[in-house]
Amino acid sequence: MDRSSKLILRKVIVDFLCLAVVGITVLMFYLFGKPYKRGFFCNDESLSHPYHDSTITSMMLYIVGIFLPVFTLILGEFLHARHCTEQTGKVLFGYSVPLWVCNAYEKVGIFLFGTACTVLITNVAKYSVGRLRPHFMTLCVPNVNCTLPENQYKYIENFVCTSSSITAMQYKELRLSFPSGHSSFSAYTMIYLAMYLQLRIRWKGSKLLKHFLQLICLLMAWFTAMSRISDYKHHWSDVLAGSAIGIVCALVVVGIGLLGPSISSASRETLYIADLFGEEKQYPVEKHQSTDYETEIGMQVNNGTANHNY
Repeated sequence: MDRSSKLILRKVIVDFLCLAVVGITVLMFYLFGKPYKRGFFCNDESLSHPYHDSTITSMMLYIVGIFLPVFTLILGEFLHARHCTEQTGKVLFGYSVPLWVCNAYEKVGIFLFGTACTVLITNVAKYSVGRLRPHFMTLCVPNVNCTLPENQYKYIENFVCTSSSITAMQYKELRLSFPSGHSSFSAYTMIYLAMYLQLRIRWKGSKLLKHFLQLICLLMAWFTAMSRISDYKHHWSDVLAGSAIGIVCALVVVGIGLLGPSISSASRETLYIADLFGEEKQYPVEKHQSTDYETEIGMQVNNGTANHNY
């Protein structure tokens, strides 16, 4: 095994280990996590909303939020590699790996790592805060007589849910309102996708097509967040906090932070992860060819300068 192949293999193994550690941690929260047991006030009307099914189910969220960006990333790198003039593929164990496969591996891997980190950050807050959902009273039906005067403004911590229809998973989910996982997940995935479209779509056939697709991405994230409020799954502040987490994670992973794209490449590697826009300076695409019109204008300017100097 040559040295280059060893380095590539080591990089792949380390990348998968990092992704696996974050992913397994998220899974541990889901399987064994116990949220903080927060109490309630009987006169808290924000906890007495009806229980509704989710407009955007978790299955819909994960399928669209993962497969749509991944498919777009792979397709985008495949099309981009066809017009790249200065990049070449890599050799692994004597086999030539196409350029678009290398780029797609990096883009998809970083996107998935950012997705897992977003979910992990959200879950840490969920299980640490343990905020009750807006439909808590309806779904739980606690064994507390809230009509008694002594319970009106009393903070109640010791209670048992008396509803016979509530499941163990629903009982756990009742305490996971803050922040909204749907909002953080959709904000991260769709904003990341919108920024990737800004990088890769270079079609000159339409000025607005790229921005129209970006608008669709943002609307998908926005509708998902708003549905969590209208379905009484989260308080508005939960959705706001979740969306903020997703936006910040997307900005950090994509690499358009406060310093902008003008810093050196060495500094960018230490500050950014994906650095989507920084690579354009390192690996330019097709060189611009001057048109006859541009050549003619340039000749006129040069002649005018020469006459002026004379």
